[in-house]
Amino acid sequence: RDNISETKYSLFNPYLHVAEHKVIIVGLDNAGKTTILYQFLMNEVVHTSPTIGSNVEEIVVKNTHFLMWDIGGQESLRSSWNTYYSNTEFIILVVDSTDRERLSITKEELYRMLAHEDLRKATVLIFANKQDMKGCMTAGEISKYLTLSSIKDHPWHIQSCCALTGEGLCQGLEWMTSRIGVR
Repeated sequence: RDNISETKYSLFNPYLHVAEHKVIIVGLDNAGKTTILYQFLMNEVVHTSPTIGSNVEEIVVKNTHFLMWDIGGQESLRSSWNTYYSNTEFIILVVDSTDRERLSITKEELYRMLAHEDLRKATVLIFANKQDMKGCMTAGEISKYLTLSSIKDHPWHIQSCCALTGEGLCQGLEWMTSRIGVR
């Protein structure tokens, strides 16, 4: 057989197991979680409304399959985030870089997650979103405020991004891909 038919065959062969890596996308409401998910999926901005519950999509990066769960961030929903933690390999925490008032809540939620037994092996990617906005905090400022340097038991990375343009998102995914199999 030629390479093309063999590739097609393996793509549609139900007996070949593809490893999927579970990712939860969390953050406060209006941080840009859903916009980021659909930017990954379609490379375009989709009109979103507040997520009630979750959205789930498979994103494939260089033959790596991520099953991404975008979880609603409204205050009333945050207490149910832990129902999504089982088998999670990656946490993507999306931070609205313009929302200085609620950064302390983001910090609280981050450390609550990191203390959870089901996330003890999770790797953390923080997206400092909305970097295109005037007066936003830099990734460095956010890192310092969240005291990321104190996180010793989880690999983590902070990435500046703009969900609307997609800027910085690929770099974040590449970092996640580079972490697979490291721990």
